[in-house]
Amino acid sequence: MENFLQQKLFDNTVEAYLYVIGTILLMLLLKRFISKYLANQLYKAITKKRDHTARQSFLDLVAGPLGLFLFLSISVIAIDKLQFPGVLEFKVYRVTSRQIIESLANGILVTVFIRLCLRVIDFIAIVLEEKANLTIDQTDNQLIIFFKDFFKVILVIIGILLIMKFSFNKPVGNVLTGLSIVGAALALATRESLENLIASFIIFFDRPFAVGDLVKVNGFTGNIEKIGLRSTRIRTTEKTYISVPNKQMVDTIVDNISLRTQRKAELRMELDLAASATQLEAFTVAAKKILDKPDILSTVVFLAETGKNAHVVIIEFFTSMDQSIETFNQLRQRVNLEIIGWLEEHHLQLAAANTDVTVRQANN
Repeated sequence: MENFLQQKLFDNTVEAYLYVIGTILLMLLLKRFISKYLANQLYKAITKKRDHTARQSFLDLVAGPLGLFLFLSISVIAIDKLQFPGVLEFKVYRVTSRQIIESLANGILVTVFIRLCLRVIDFIAIVLEEKANLTIDQTDNQLIIFFKDFFKVILVIIGILLIMKFSFNKPVGNVLTGLSIVGAALALATRESLENLIASFIIFFDRPFAVGDLVKVNGFTGNIEKIGLRSTRIRTTEKTYISVPNKQMVDTIVDNISLRTQRKAELRMELDLAASATQLEAFTVAAKKILDKPDILSTVVFLAETGKNAHVVIIEFFTSMDQSIETFNQLRQRVNLEIIGWLEEHHLQLAAANTDVTVRQANN
């Protein structure tokens, strides 16, 4: 038996292979329990919450990537104890097969570790969003979404630098120096993207609007759903989903409808020229009475102009922004119907375009 264990296969003894295989199988069996235990300890270090749902959410996000990272790390350490078989030695452009395998292993480990860190960032963002939802102000939610994406981008960049360091043996200092030169060239080529990134910081610190606000920009009206690093996502009143570059959100005029103190409705009544001054005055008085409702905060009714086509009466009224848009539209409809009813009752006609057709008989 001892002779069998000492037999060599691909420059390693059978005993060495059994130790490596046993270590990998043992880690494969225990990784679930070890990853859950370490994830629980990491959860306690991140937050003091003892909520079962939050803990389970964290385990669902982190336990899998953590277990995979531990399994791959132990497997790489165990396999590294073996002598690299000479039969597998070859070169590709002065790079040996051993270096290729080591580079792949390092790249995979770095990728799995970065993926684990991204999951931790996702959970921290979830915890912060739950706390932010307890407040009325939506600015906190907005900042959490922004910085979650921002730190993810930074983490991915760090991961790329680590892969270049451990997989391609490139000094990070030289890489950063090269990137600074390349970055200057890219900055000129991607100027608009950088402007959008800077504009996103301006939006977050200046706070002209927040997630959930109803805004009007570039002829589109809708609710802000997300403010990203490059663009702002808006769900329009037509239920379409548009992306507006952050630079445009900063440079153009943005009407934040949610910050209005009152909601305005306006009617332009063009009355027939046959209406007398007495009828017009009676109509303005009647319109003010019609607008005398609890939901209407203030009103404006006046004869704005008169001319060859019509007498124009402007009717404006304002309601509270706390009123829903459905209730506001119902109020407008009720006011319109009451005004039309008064006009019908008092035989006051609206102006209409008159077309005279003259027929002449040609003389033979």
